[in-house]
Order: sequence, then structure tokens, then C-alpha cells
Amino acid sequence: MELAYIPSPSRGVIHLGPIPLRGYAFCIIIGVFVAVWLGNKRWLARGGRVGTVADIAVWAVPFGLLGGRLYHVITDYELYFSEGRDWVDSFKIWEGGLGIWGAIALGAVGAWIGCRRRGIALPAYADAIAPGIALAQAIGRWGNWFNQELYGKPTDLPWALHITSSTDGRVPGYYHPTFLYESLWCVGVALLVIWADRRFKLGHGRAFALYVAAYCTGRGWIEYMRIDDAHHILGVRLNVWTAIVVFVLAVTYFVLSAKKRPGREEVVEPGADAADGEAEGAEKSDTDKKAEAEADSDSDSGESETGSRETADEAGSAKKT
Repeated sequence: MELAYIPSPSRGVIHLGPIPLRGYAFCIIIGVFVAVWLGNKRWLARGGRVGTVADIAVWAVPFGLLGGRLYHVITDYELYFSEGRDWVDSFKIWEGGLGIWGAIALGAVGAWIGCRRRGIALPAYADAIAPGIALAQAIGRWGNWFNQELYGKPTDLPWALHITSSTDGRVPGYYHPTFLYESLWCVGVALLVIWADRRFKLGHGRAFALYVAAYCTGRGWIEYMRIDDAHHILGVRLNVWTAIVVFVLAVTYFVLSAKKRPGREEVVEPGADAADGEAEGAEKSDTDKKAEAEADSDSDSGESETGSRETADEAGSAKKT
């Protein structure tokens, strides 16, 4: 008898009338909101303007979703284009299947477009949003729990994940909850980047490079635990090779950037200080207007009181006369 385990949800979708509410989609949406919220706080702390992170995210998020789906479909094409499969399923993103490598790559393209439209350097924006992306991944991984997918090898540990579904070749049983391992790892990556950024004043994209390198480190060993079908190169899962290559690129960028452009950007958003100055000036102008109005009111009251006294004095003199 199993004394403890992590139960799987009986279903990953709840129907509100004709509208399906899917756990996988909710996790992605919540993750995006958290990433934008934290990114905005970090952007403001760096001297940026309110709303900039969200405006650029309007470009980055759709591109990221498209890139994540493309990577998944391309690397697991047999799930959609082999005999007996329906290629239309490749568009059903709500059923799961987003590759973080494609999401980050194409999402960066969308962010670059958004940054270019606002005259902002992409590395500065990437540094601000990096911890938020890690937290978004941590939240998004729970979408795999709703879909009962991406679990690891069988285990009898008390935190084993109980898989109950038998669709798509699943075998009910108790497995390593690799979705949970990666979720916790991503939380740790977010905290690491925040700490390192405060401690060492990372700039010019180095906070983002640290996030990428740290994530790849965890993804590498977690990937080894997974038992879902995957392409292999020299006996190693494709995603492990991808993690190794991306890790090397991130570390190389970090080192070269530190040598070429040490320190942190002094200005991350051109015109932000001027706009803030204009806003402050407008506030001061309103305050001055109020002060002038009050002064005029006091002056009128003083003149009225003086006039009343003069009238009273004249009346008194007339009586005496």
C-alpha cells in the first residue's frame, strides 16, 4: 500500500457551459502575468518607464508561443505527421507541447522588435525580464501535471507522481515528478539571478545569460530522468544536447560581455528621465497655481476686511459729528 504520493488531477479541463477552461492554458497565462509584473518592477528600478515591459511583451509573448510550438512539432514531428496521426493536432497548443528553446529564441525576436520600436537596447530589457521568465517556467510546468505528462522513471519515493491515465501509451503507476523538479529548479534560478544582479550589478544582458546557463544546468540532469519518447543523438536525448550547446553559448556571452562592456547601463530607456521631469514639472505647476489662488483669496479677504473697518470708522465719525 502506497502511504504517500502526489495525485494527478482526474482531468485537465473544466467546462463552464460551452467554454473549456484548461489547466495547461491557465498555467501559461498566470506565468506570463507574473513575468510581466516582476519585469516591470525591475525595469522601473533600473530607471525605465511604467508600461514599457508590458508593451514589449505584446510582441514577445506571441512570438514565444509560436516558437515553442514550432520547436515541439519539429522535434516530435512523428506525433503529428506519421501514419495514423492527424496533422491538425499540431495546432492544438492547449493539449501541451511547448519547447522552451524555441519559445526563448523566437520570443527574443519579438522582444527585439518591441525594443526597436521604443528605442531600447534588447540586453537591458532581457536583464529586467530574466527572473520573471524563470518564474513563468516554474508556473507553466504545472500545466504538465494537469495533462499527466513529462514524468520520470518509476519510483517508490513518498513524493512519487501517481499517473492514472492510459492514453497515448501511458502506463499507470508511480513516477518521478520531473515537472515538479524543474518547477522548483526554476524558482531557484529566479532567486539566483535576482541575488547576483543586486550583488554584482549585472548589465548588458549578463543577468539573462546567467538565467540561461543556470536553467540549462538543471534541465540537463532532469532530462535524463524523463522516460517520454524523444530523439537521441549518440545515445543522448536531443534536449540534453540542446541544453549543453545553449549553456556554452550563454557562458561565452557572459564572459565576453563582462570584458567588453563591464558594469551596468546608466540609461535603459532614453527619454525616461525627461518624461519624469516633465511630469514633476506639471505637478509643481499645479501646486503653484493652487498656492497663487489661495494667496489671491487671502488678499481679497484682507481687502474686504480693511474696507469694512474703514466703513465702520466713517459711520462712527458721522455719529459723533
